[in-house]
Amino acid sequence: MTAFTADRAFSGFSVDDIDAAMQFYGETLGLDVEANPMGFLDLKLPSGGSVFIYSKPNHEPASFTILNFPVADIDAAVDDLISRGVQTKIYSDEEFASDERGIARGNGHGPDIAWFKDPAGNVLAVMQA
Repeated sequence: MTAFTADRAFSGFSVDDIDAAMQFYGETLGLDVEANPMGFLDLKLPSGGSVFIYSKPNHEPASFTILNFPVADIDAAVDDLISRGVQTKIYSDEEFASDERGIARGNGHGPDIAWFKDPAGNVLAVMQA
């Protein structure tokens, strides 16, 4: 009997449109994403991790950040996302005070961070690392 291990653990989340997810994660964000034999997506992260993206007919967007991207320069990362057509100001200033590009400055109380959504409405973030 094999003991529990986390050696090949991975995370996953649902979307309502696999084709739109493939285009967004693969083309818009430029990530390594492949359709797997079951018709779902495998997102391979440069760190070696992977994320399983699956279609769910009654998908409801996560109410939390499902994927974080640490970046060396948040201003450059947000400018790049905006140039790709990604909206980075998704919260009102009452929810999270941020500048016109959606960057919430941590000012020593956390990282500078900007959130954005995938086509299925799931929340992602870039954060100053």
